[in-house]
Amino acid sequence: MQFIKKPPAEEYNAYASKYIDLMPDDGMLLKHLENNFTTVKNFILPLPEEKLLFRYAEKKWTIKEVLVHIIDDERIYAYRAICFARNEKRPLPGFDENDYANYSNANERNLNNIFEEYEAVRKSTIALFNGLSPEVFLKTGIADGRHASVRALAFHIAGHELHHFNIIRERYLGESIAL
Repeated sequence: MQFIKKPPAEEYNAYASKYIDLMPDDGMLLKHLENNFTTVKNFILPLPEEKLLFRYAEKKWTIKEVLVHIIDDERIYAYRAICFARNEKRPLPGFDENDYANYSNANERNLNNIFEEYEAVRKSTIALFNGLSPEVFLKTGIADGRHASVRALAFHIAGHELHHFNIIRERYLGESIAL
């Protein structure tokens, strides 16, 4: 698998540090993406439906909505990465994560169906990054008015998943151990 060094802070907007900082700088990002998917799936699949539909506060997402949000975010950030990798010069649009969640119909979906999509997206993301040459990871672009490198987008995807997995464990299930 491709070795991907963690990006320095100048390769991404400060808001992304809450995700990127969760990831180790061991060059094994794609292995982490692979392993973390398995960890999330094995952790969530046994949960009863009432837990999957639980909201820890008013207007907060359910676990199913969080999972589909992770999928949506990964697709969008992988799209941004391919655009930057292919030298796109036009700024890319942002997205409203709450609108996406509201229109996802996640709570009506079967959990196996959600994980089927999640796995397909994850395999596609890994294949995308594994197929890029090392110098491409340094290419940059603008999305949602923010500057980022291809490798920063890759680390965002992995850290964003961990961020939400930690929230599920802490706020939905009362655990305090981070992945």
